[in-house]
Amino acid sequence: MKLTVNGTDHEVDVEDDMPLLWVLRDELGVTGVKYGCGIAQCGACTVHMDGLAVRSCQVAASSADGTEITTIEGLGTPESLHAVQEAWIEHQVAQCGYCQSGQIMQAAALLDQNDDPDDETIDIVMSGNLCRCGTYPRIREAVKTAAKKLQEA
Repeated sequence: MKLTVNGTDHEVDVEDDMPLLWVLRDELGVTGVKYGCGIAQCGACTVHMDGLAVRSCQVAASSADGTEITTIEGLGTPESLHAVQEAWIEHQVAQCGYCQSGQIMQAAALLDQNDDPDDETIDIVMSGNLCRCGTYPRIREAVKTAAKKLQEA
C-alpha cells in the first residue's frame, strides 16, 4: 500500500485493518501522532488525510492507501512554523503537551475550512480533542490568533 506522509512517498506492507496510527508510528517512525484512547474520542491521534482532520486510531490502513497524510511533523518546520504552531507558543497553550499535536492538527484543519471562526465554532470543532490540563481558553485564543495570522499572510 502507498501513502504520502508529510510529502514523502512510502510503500508499506501491513494488514489492511491495521490502524493508520500504528502504520505511522510503528512502520514509519512518525511519533508526533499520539495514542490516546484508541476509540476516536480524545483526538490525540489527529492527522490530516487529504486535508481533512481524522482520528488515525480509527482509520484502517487500507482506507489511507493512496492518500496524502500530514502529521504535526509536516505542518511546519522549526525555521518556518505554521501559524497555529506560532499561536500555540504565543499563548503558552501546552502544559503536559500530550494532546497538543492532535489539538494543533485539528485547529489547522478548522482554519483551512473557516478562516474566521467565532468562539462557538472553535468550541464545537475543538470539543473532540480532549485536554486533561484544561487549557481550553488558551486553545480558543490561540486559534483566533492563528486565524488573524493566516488572514494577514
